Amino acid sequence: EYDHGDKRRFPVLYDLIGFTGSGLAHASWKPFGDNVPERAARLIHDKKMGPAIFVFPDCFTALGGNQYINSPALGNYADYLTREIVPFVDREFRTLASRAHRGCFGKSSGGYGAIIHAMKYAKYWGAVADHSGDAYFDFVYRQDWPNTLNELAKHRTPKRVAGAYDALRESRRQGLAEGLDDGRIRRFLAKVWKKEKLSTAEGHCLMNLCMAATYDPDPRAPNGFRVPFHLESGLAIEKRWSRWRAHDPIHLVAKYRANLKSLAGLYIDCGWRDQYHIHYGARILSGRLAAAGIRHRYEEFDDDHSDVDYRMDVSLPFLYRALKP
Repeated sequence: EYDHGDKRRFPVLYDLIGFTGSGLAHASWKPFGDNVPERAARLIHDKKMGPAIFVFPDCFTALGGNQYINSPALGNYADYLTREIVPFVDREFRTLASRAHRGCFGKSSGGYGAIIHAMKYAKYWGAVADHSGDAYFDFVYRQDWPNTLNELAKHRTPKRVAGAYDALRESRRQGLAEGLDDGRIRRFLAKVWKKEKLSTAEGHCLMNLCMAATYDPDPRAPNGFRVPFHLESGLAIEKRWSRWRAHDPIHLVAKYRANLKSLAGLYIDCGWRDQYHIHYGARILSGRLAAAGIRHRYEEFDDDHSDVDYRMDVSLPFLYRALKP
């Protein structure tokens, strides 16, 4: 279609990949299934959707990933997408260079990026698809912080020894009540940055630190961000946790109602066995969208959070129908 010489222009779909991913990963060979270019080609061949240009941004970071928003601790990735990549693609390729023909989609962190862009950056996107995107942070992230604290405790100084533990003194460690690092986070990161293979516990710890850098950056803090739990006692630091909740899509529907209503298409889905409990956040989000009169399509399916790229067979034709010329 693109090389037939007719100078035809096409809608554009941006693939926002999940945590620890890069856009290149979705173009790689995939066992027992299609990668995204193969999936799109099949859907086009089967006339489920028309031809489109697909863009695979690389937004990987030293903390393992990205939520596609601006953060001084990670980088201004919302600006990178909307102010750098979008104009570049429209300049270099035969796109239908307007919001009405441009959409984004993603899963997990990428799904979060898609719904947040629908809310905050709707002037760039005509339609979005959110697969299992992070929502309802009180369920999704909070329950994994004990693991994060346990991993970080391996890097505290002085090292633990069996015997008496002075809980009062430890609770008064300098800066911990304000969500600051006493050195253990820095030492944890130094260790994992030297490894090629992270344990599941280390990977989840890194994810929570990435989220802290995303949702509660502070250039004056060690490492450039604060954490929402006391590193020794595990007590929630409500002032810090409130910074996280301010980025939770379920709390942003009313604020961005006008932007969301302006979309030509909004698709959300989630497996009802999601191991990160995201289906509860997706249900709350869909309910609040409906209550606000925001047109959207919400589906659930019998699966968990992993290996659900097959759901693009639903979302990509949906996006094309919303964006086609």
